[in-house]
Amino acid sequence: MAGRGDRMIRGEVVVTAEAEAVWEAWTTPGGITSFFAPACNVELEVDGRYEILFAPHAQPGSRGSEDARILALQPPTMLSFTWNAPLHLREVRHQRTHVVVHFHPLSDDRTKVTLVHDGWGEGGEWEEAYEYFVRAWNEVVLPRLWYRSSIGPVDWENPPDTDDLN
Repeated sequence: MAGRGDRMIRGEVVVTAEAEAVWEAWTTPGGITSFFAPACNVELEVDGRYEILFAPHAQPGSRGSEDARILALQPPTMLSFTWNAPLHLREVRHQRTHVVVHFHPLSDDRTKVTLVHDGWGEGGEWEEAYEYFVRAWNEVVLPRLWYRSSIGPVDWENPPDTDDLN
């Protein structure tokens, strides 16, 4: 039986788009801002920046996944990056977890996206961070990726209600 330290978050969504287009959605500024967040800083190389900025006009250090780095990439099938906890979780904010996203072509115009997020500590704010990301990946980010491929890019002035995406 796996211990609590072995836990991971797993999410999956099927989108109507070819794998290369879904790869671009996760790895280019135009793609990222169409579903993930209103701004980003991405350097598509190992140890390059993978900063997803949910509050781009906030003070440095409180804009999003600042200082996140790309760990590995295999275009157009796999992307791996570090991740951090939200600002309100100060105890674990400066720690890093690990996310791997796989892009599986199902047909010429359908792709299954599988996301695994691991590297969780135990106790204290780690529990809150884990629960936060269970919801964030499965009820916000992956549904917004589906929204992007089915309806169109997210309007960051009026993003879709997460209840409408599930």
